[in-house]
Amino acid sequence: MVYEQVIKAAQEKYGELLRRQLERVEDLKNEGDWIDFSKLDKLIIGVCGGDGIGPYICSSAQKVLEFLLADKLGSGKAEIRIIEGLTIERRAEVLKAIPDDTLAELKKCHVILKGPTTTPKKGDPWPNIESANVAMRKQLDLFANVRPVTVPELGIDWMFFRENTEGGYAVGSDGINVTEDLAIDFCVATAQGTERIIRAGFEFAKKNGKNYVSIVTKANIIKTTDGRFLTIAEKVAEEYPEVKWDDWFIDIMTAKLIDPARRSDFRVFVLPNLYGDIITDEAAQIQGGVGTAGSANLGKRYAMFEAIHGSAPRMVAEGRGQYADPCSMIKAVALMLSHIGETEKARKLDMALDVCVQFEKKLTMTGRSTGSTGDEFAQYVMDTIRRDDLEKVWQAHVDKAKASAK
Repeated sequence: MVYEQVIKAAQEKYGELLRRQLERVEDLKNEGDWIDFSKLDKLIIGVCGGDGIGPYICSSAQKVLEFLLADKLGSGKAEIRIIEGLTIERRAEVLKAIPDDTLAELKKCHVILKGPTTTPKKGDPWPNIESANVAMRKQLDLFANVRPVTVPELGIDWMFFRENTEGGYAVGSDGINVTEDLAIDFCVATAQGTERIIRAGFEFAKKNGKNYVSIVTKANIIKTTDGRFLTIAEKVAEEYPEVKWDDWFIDIMTAKLIDPARRSDFRVFVLPNLYGDIITDEAAQIQGGVGTAGSANLGKRYAMFEAIHGSAPRMVAEGRGQYADPCSMIKAVALMLSHIGETEKARKLDMALDVCVQFEKKLTMTGRSTGSTGDEFAQYVMDTIRRDDLEKVWQAHVDKAKASAK
């Protein structure tokens, strides 16, 4: 068989991928500083429901957001804008991960609260368009996916910094089917993209007193891209002598997260894209499931906050959308509040979620009419925040849980 023709076609496609990535490197070299929210005349918050259960849980979370930001919304220091057009139907209609008009509206915001979106897979009735999440992260350069996981009674207080715009997902829709027998995908690692995510993790550890960073790769096997990630981590770590750090391979780290003798030692994790996606779901399961975990997608100009689970279209098809658990989206609200400088409000919301979800559990979310609706849960959270004794109640529950765990 003569391979020259298929090799030439693959080379041309690969060359175009390289060209785009090299152009991106030049953009990274010239990126600006982090936006200072304290200097904004008005903070613009976009709320984008997505599809499936997204609009339901996003609406419930929005109620909590409006409750906590009532002062800024009332004084005109903040504004909430509803962003339409991120449904799978609209994206399939225009054959784009994000319709152009929707993207334009998103770019007019500073921070975005986004519901889950459907990503087509083989066998779906939808065209094979790129994930809206991946597209938004690339279009808005949301390079840091930040996910907290806390289980006080187990001593777990973790923060994950997952690189969001490179790795195995960077050109996930642009692999090459060289022949019917050979398909190749690509993994991307730039010096600039790698350094900024690692630096973000070390900065967080330094500023928050969590002086232990674990770099997670598979650099013993994926020697080029993962090897670069680890090499750059070694260099960045030299600038943070007060922060202890080590490195782990992804396979053993998945085991250590469920190791009772070791898991409470960890604090901050920094990982390439694919590993971070997988391991944060495992971590969320330890906390109570992916429905309990929110996620921050941070860039220097924009930030987007979301649940880490999918859009569950079957729930909507069965008429159960209003019973979807909004806990993950409300957790995303807490992350947004922290990012924009409302740290005390974020802290109270986190405590209220612990009380409502892990301790008192006065409402049960079943995803069906046998449980509460998302709006009822949101109201439960707001009522808990209003309690004058919230901090004392939270601490008492934590102390009791730790004693029971011994």
